[in-house]
This record gives sequence, structure tokens and C-alpha cells, in this order.
Amino acid sequence: MELIPANSRGSFKNNWLDSRHSFSFGEYYDPQRMGFSSLRVINEDWVAAKGGFPMHGHRDMEIVTYVMEGALSHQDNLGNGSTIRPGDIQRMSAGRGILHSEFNHSAQEIVHLLQIWLLPNTRGIQPSYAQENLPLEMRRGKLQLLVSEDGHDGSLTMNTNTNLYASILTAGETAHYTRPANCAVYVHVARGALTLNGSPLKAGDAAAIREETELDFSTDSNAEFLLFDLPSVRD
Repeated sequence: MELIPANSRGSFKNNWLDSRHSFSFGEYYDPQRMGFSSLRVINEDWVAAKGGFPMHGHRDMEIVTYVMEGALSHQDNLGNGSTIRPGDIQRMSAGRGILHSEFNHSAQEIVHLLQIWLLPNTRGIQPSYAQENLPLEMRRGKLQLLVSEDGHDGSLTMNTNTNLYASILTAGETAHYTRPANCAVYVHVARGALTLNGSPLKAGDAAAIREETELDFSTDSNAEFLLFDLPSVRD
């Protein structure tokens, strides 16, 4: 189990965006951080009031947006328009090409989010978009499945062999996960302080897990984290 500290991430900042990159992205390049299995990008973004990403394109990538604070407005060339808030999960299959924009229309509040990219199973598919509200209460004290390849347990479907879970724990609560055979697991701490198999992690820290089978999570205060169940990794 490799522990990856938050301060090892890349960064980017301008007048409306403050971003941390878990893997190589944009001007940040680290050949040791090109992704993990099919997980290619985790960007933690703080978008200032009245700021946002103008219309831009993606191809052959599965993109998940996880908003922790604020409201992010989405528009795309498929005709979709929506607002993503905490508890909402957005999945966009870029396929053979999609254009979209994301803006924070608030006059005062920031938007704090995770932007996640996963490599697709099949390239060149018809682009598509889906969004669901999966109430935060459903992930308190347990792992809730958000997105998966087949949409089981009420999750959103996506074109990649990945199960993405989220959990919110408060002091004294615990969660457990058994890593399936022939899978790797990546854990990202979104907020708070988490203990994983006895190792302390704080917001922005991560763990890349190849061989540990049983994963035990706890917190002395509070923690919000994501767990990615991914195809196995070979070093």
C-alpha cells in the first residue's frame, strides 16, 4: 500500500481557479504520476465566484464530477444543461467527442469539487451524459456505490471497468472493504482525517493499494473519501 501525501500533488492557480493535480495534468508532469490503472485524473478544484471553464472539448474519456461545496452549472453540445450540487453525481462519456462548459454563477460562494477522469473500455462511442442525486445520507457510515460499469445498486453506468464508492464517517464510525481478486484500489481523502489500516491520512492524501486485501477505515473526527475499485496494476 503506497501512501501519497497531499503536498506531493501538482498545482495550478489563476484569478478564478485554484487546482491540485493528483496525476500529471496540463503543465504539471511527473512520469511517476501518470495515473493508476484506469484512473487518469483526480483534480481538486476551487472555482471562485463568477469563474468557470468555458466551452472546451474532450474525447475518449469517462469524466465524473463530485461537488463538495457550492453549485456548478454544466452545459454541453448534446443539449444538456444542469446544476451539480453536493449529493449529485455527474458522469460524462466523451466518446468520439463532446464540448462542454462548467461555471460557478454565484456572486459570492466558491465551488469546491473533484474532477475525475477514467480511461474507457471502448473508444469512439456515442458521447452521453447522466446525472443523479444520491443523497449524502446514503453514504454516512458506509461505502455507497456511485458509478459502475453495469449500474448495479442504483449507481450511474459508465464505459469503464471501475466501481467508484464514496463514504462520510464521523467520530467513532468505521467502514470496511474487501478488495476483490484481480483488482487494485485507490483511496482519495476528500475532506477531514481518515485512518486506513492504521495509517493516518488527511485531506488530499491518497493510498494506492495493490496487495492489501482487507481495508479498514475509521476517523476520530470526520472524514469524506472516495474508493476506486480498478483493474489490477502490474509494476
